[in-house]
Amino acid sequence: MPEQLTKSDREMLKAIYRQTIGRGHQPEQVAHTGDLAEAMGTSPGTATTHVTRLADRGLVLHTPYVGVSLTAIGRTAAVGAIRRHRIVERFLADMLGYEWTDADRLATTFEHELPAEVEQRLFQRLGEPTACPHGFPIPAATDITVPPLPQLYDLRPGDIAEVAVPGSTDPAVIEYLDSIGLRPGTQVEVRDKEPFDGPVMVRVDGHDRALGRTLATQVFVRTLDGTSPPSDAPAA
Repeated sequence: MPEQLTKSDREMLKAIYRQTIGRGHQPEQVAHTGDLAEAMGTSPGTATTHVTRLADRGLVLHTPYVGVSLTAIGRTAAVGAIRRHRIVERFLADMLGYEWTDADRLATTFEHELPAEVEQRLFQRLGEPTACPHGFPIPAATDITVPPLPQLYDLRPGDIAEVAVPGSTDPAVIEYLDSIGLRPGTQVEVRDKEPFDGPVMVRVDGHDRALGRTLATQVFVRTLDGTSPPSDAPAA
């Protein structure tokens, strides 16, 4: 097992996961240090140095001018970090009463300081939830991948699903989605979908709503019939 991970280590591993394995059913890709620097809010040089340290510890594979990918150990650590983040989000929402829109930001401020036994105790006390407040699945402690979610736009007429909205979504988009009833955990039914990137018509809270492709690709869903259309869902 690798030595103790720091907050920045876990955040970097999560960023690499999102940009590689976390692209749903797409083939695994490599992450680029420029994109990782943007995700981490650091310079490309700082990101490269961090990636090199992780590579020296066997957590990632780094090929200069090609990209970064996770090793088996790194993938396990990344999924564990995502699991911890989503459990803490659930704690903030369920036990402390924070809005789901605040849970993502607040969880990052202290999740990395929790001992593993506290994380597990929180999970049990919360009733072993299956999803975070945003609607994304909480991976099991033994999982090596995070179950991906399809975009709302990927669904077909007749499909029924529950909504999931990333914490990174533009606040103005979240406000609009909320105004039409599209909140995490809300059930939607696809009524119709126009061809050639046309709008999708969904029924939510007894009302039919038309969503353009741009908006419908920012909403993710957990299908209720067990099917899994192709997905580009974020991992966290």
